[in-house]
Amino acid sequence: MKGPARHAALMLASITSLLCPSGSWAQSGTYPSRPIRLVVPYPPGGAIDPIARMLIQRMDESWNQPVVIDNKPGAGTLIGTDFVAKSAPDGHTLGLVATSFTVLPSVHVKMPFDPVKDFAPIGLVAYIPLMLVVNPQVPAQSVTELIELAKAKPGQLYFSSVGNGTSQHLAGELFKSMAGVNIVHIPYKGSGPSTMSVVGGETSMTIDTVFLMAPLIKAGKLRALASAGARRAPLAPDVPTLAESGLPGYDVATWVGLLAPAGTPSEAIQKWNHHINRLLQIPEMRAQQMSQGMQPAGGTPEQFGDLIRSEVTRWGKVARQAGLAPD
Repeated sequence: MKGPARHAALMLASITSLLCPSGSWAQSGTYPSRPIRLVVPYPPGGAIDPIARMLIQRMDESWNQPVVIDNKPGAGTLIGTDFVAKSAPDGHTLGLVATSFTVLPSVHVKMPFDPVKDFAPIGLVAYIPLMLVVNPQVPAQSVTELIELAKAKPGQLYFSSVGNGTSQHLAGELFKSMAGVNIVHIPYKGSGPSTMSVVGGETSMTIDTVFLMAPLIKAGKLRALASAGARRAPLAPDVPTLAESGLPGYDVATWVGLLAPAGTPSEAIQKWNHHINRLLQIPEMRAQQMSQGMQPAGGTPEQFGDLIRSEVTRWGKVARQAGLAPD
């Protein structure tokens, strides 16, 4: 083929590629056309896994394809999340992310992706309430008393977290900033070591999930002072929020949401968003989440996108106020 005919063929091919960005999409005409990979950038058995498993329940016959959960932990969730960002935007690779997704830009100089530009939000799935707890030997029965104690002993109290630059770390830094206290941060590798440091008295306090803390509180190994979210936690309705306890405006919870690579067709985005919202209206699904200390979320892709943008800004400000230098 030569001359004008070849030029016309190339033009037609270019137009076709623009109209049909995914070969498998164009051939099948429906979504999904093959198995879907749901990437969870955390180790198996963590707090996010039950949400991933919930998402693949009750998928009706219109899906006609399985969903495979793929745990890709490492580098503070960067490995799994970057895998999603760089996957083909055809709706067959999705990622389940949490609050730390919006914290990453505040603690890493070289990000392999942009949390706003490189992803297409699908929907918010759940909130996981956090709680401020102290070692029972700490002479503070309330948040007010804890703040008074910290002001009387600057630099002598310690708060643990699941690691530098994590959402739990910044939740503690936000507490310090709003309360005007000097409490020393001690990072650990994971919720288990962080929590046990408070139980053993190596540190004074921590902020972590209510679901994790509840058994230890019941056993008298930790004392609950306040829920960190805007509302009281369902598993601890008698425990006031930090906002109710003298820090108005304090509102931190771990949220979990589903997203796809930027450029993913709206058919896939809307189908998954509809599935999420339908699941969260089923009484058994809501009860399942509540029994695990979660609060059902839901909403539109646009609302989830707004949350991501606002959280990136918010945690960036907290990190700067805390003097955290990106790695």
